[in-house]
Amino acid sequence: MDENMEGVDNIIVLNNENGEEVKFEFLDLVDLDDEQYVVLLPLAEGEEEEGEVVILKLEDTDEDSDEESYVSVDDEEVLMKVFNIFKEKFKDEFNFVDED
Repeated sequence: MDENMEGVDNIIVLNNENGEEVKFEFLDLVDLDDEQYVVLLPLAEGEEEEGEVVILKLEDTDEDSDEESYVSVDDEEVLMKVFNIFKEKFKDEFNFVDED
């Protein structure tokens, strides 16, 4: 993971599967079933759209290193559990839109 702080502690830059840098705002770290998940908000350049969060599983790449890697989560049930924990923690800070 390539982290560029750019003066803001909660902005991280990750490389996507195409090797392109993508900026995210780090929103939360959620513990679920002895695993850790990060909740990120993609930051589009020059746009202020209300976006969907991205949830990635945190994996240590090497015990001797401080580097971490993030992997996508394919399990819809796990994603919903993590998102519901996040929503409960931040219900007073964000205006969540439920899509049924």
